[in-house]
Amino acid sequence: MSMHKQGRNKGEVSLERALSKLGILSRSKAREAIIAGEIKVNGKTITNPNLPVVPEIVKIHWNQEVKTKARPVTLVLYKPKGYVTTASDEKGRPTVFDLLPASLPHLGPVGRLDMQTSGLLILTNQTQLANYLTSPTNKVPRVYLVTVKGLFADSSRFQLLNGVLDEGEILKAESLVIRKSSQRESHLTVTLQEGKNREIRRMLDLVEHPVTSLKRVQFGLLDLGGLKPGEHRLLTDDEIKSLLLA
Repeated sequence: MSMHKQGRNKGEVSLERALSKLGILSRSKAREAIIAGEIKVNGKTITNPNLPVVPEIVKIHWNQEVKTKARPVTLVLYKPKGYVTTASDEKGRPTVFDLLPASLPHLGPVGRLDMQTSGLLILTNQTQLANYLTSPTNKVPRVYLVTVKGLFADSSRFQLLNGVLDEGEILKAESLVIRKSSQRESHLTVTLQEGKNREIRRMLDLVEHPVTSLKRVQFGLLDLGGLKPGEHRLLTDDEIKSLLLA
């Protein structure tokens, strides 16, 4: 394979993406390392982050070490409130990666939870699994426990089950159960089949019931089990298979 070929053959990705796929560095850190001349491909220093390579067949050196394909790792984390799901934050806020051991390979979140949302977050370095779980066509359910302001009526429930329009997007709950309702606040269980940006908060704002507490408790057939906030556990092969069957 010519390392200077400009096209994309089967299996080729940019060098910065290859470093991310292999679990070596995040995309942003990979770009920095490549531009700084820290990365060698097949023995040659490369400073072009967009160089096309096939991750499975090239030899990548970083900091004098040969990096091979990272072991597959998928875990579930009980994300506490107050953490962002990016690898680094320009505002210096704590990230979910601060809760994980440094010995793990680079992992990416499967979908995002905003800073004030807690609960189940899947992290993995298995790109195909992440793509499957987040693809709208696969309709993998996500279940949330939600507290909102005010008395939540059946009329609002029917609105969200039928779908509401916000900024050109249809926001829709697959199911919505009113667990408890009072003039002060209401408690709901909401199931989504897509992971649009801040979807639950947006749809509930539209029916004038702002969210005061939001927690994801299930993704596909996977739940938090006995995890406490900030804790994580590796998923078994059977649990990963159950996610694909969800």
